[in-house]
Amino acid sequence: MFSRPVTSLERLAMEAVRWAFSCSAWVPCREDWLLAMRLVQPEEKERIEQFVFGRDAKAAMSGRLLIRKLIAEKLKIPWNEIQLQRTSKGKPFLANELSSSHSSFSFNVSHQGNYAVLAAEPDCQVGIDVMKTSLPGSGSIPDFFRIMKRQFTEQEWRIIRSMNNEWLQLDMFHRHWALKESFIKAIGVGIGFDLQRIEFNVSPVQLEVGKTYNETILLLDGEEEKEWTFEETRLDDSHHVAVALGQPGEFGQKHAGALSTRVIRTPFTVLTFDDLVASAVPLAPEDPACWDNFCSRQESPARQSSSPR
Repeated sequence: MFSRPVTSLERLAMEAVRWAFSCSAWVPCREDWLLAMRLVQPEEKERIEQFVFGRDAKAAMSGRLLIRKLIAEKLKIPWNEIQLQRTSKGKPFLANELSSSHSSFSFNVSHQGNYAVLAAEPDCQVGIDVMKTSLPGSGSIPDFFRIMKRQFTEQEWRIIRSMNNEWLQLDMFHRHWALKESFIKAIGVGIGFDLQRIEFNVSPVQLEVGKTYNETILLLDGEEEKEWTFEETRLDDSHHVAVALGQPGEFGQKHAGALSTRVIRTPFTVLTFDDLVASAVPLAPEDPACWDNFCSRQESPARQSSSPR
């Protein structure tokens, strides 16, 4: 049979990962929750048990399971040997020693609204953010926009306010927010970064559910950043996901190869709980108290605030 060398773009397509898990639809039974708590590191188990609301515990758990599934299945490190740590800015990273072929492997997770999402790439920095379009916790939409005025440039606000009604304006606001957060997470600088420095020219204006786009352009300090690509996906009518993809190395360095030539748009696969734990190996014995702790939580606050940050 005829064969040919694998191109770099084909290698990227084979190894790029986009996963989504519906936290809100997951109603764990006792067996599933106790299993999940056995599958994460002790410090993460303790952190998850400290959440006040059940929705937040499920979201945090989903993010950890997504990461461990990725590493176990794509990097072939046994689940119970995976060592995850966090940077000083809180970004999870793999502490295990990697072979040279996987040394530039990058991943990131996000959870908000109804979903936990993960993106991974073999050869570039990656940041991901998911945002659910929902009404502000208090006050009107114009009041909310006034409070958030400094987070976007004048041009971005023109695009947001150009939408036909307040709900569509709010939707465009959250689309921009997901883009900015994906970039901030990719470069790993934390919340101190001046968001006025980055401006997104979104394209197309309308996004179809289930399709992935990469036409949006980033301007940094007024100049187009051709070394960054942004994938955008609507998981459903109210959830935007943005994936930032940039060259490896320190933020601000210029590289010869730009990612703007990337033509592959990796679609999201929606996973079930059984998918999440398919390759799992428990790290600890069962702790029945975890279930009692989980059941004692209220699922969510009576009045949710939807304001980012």
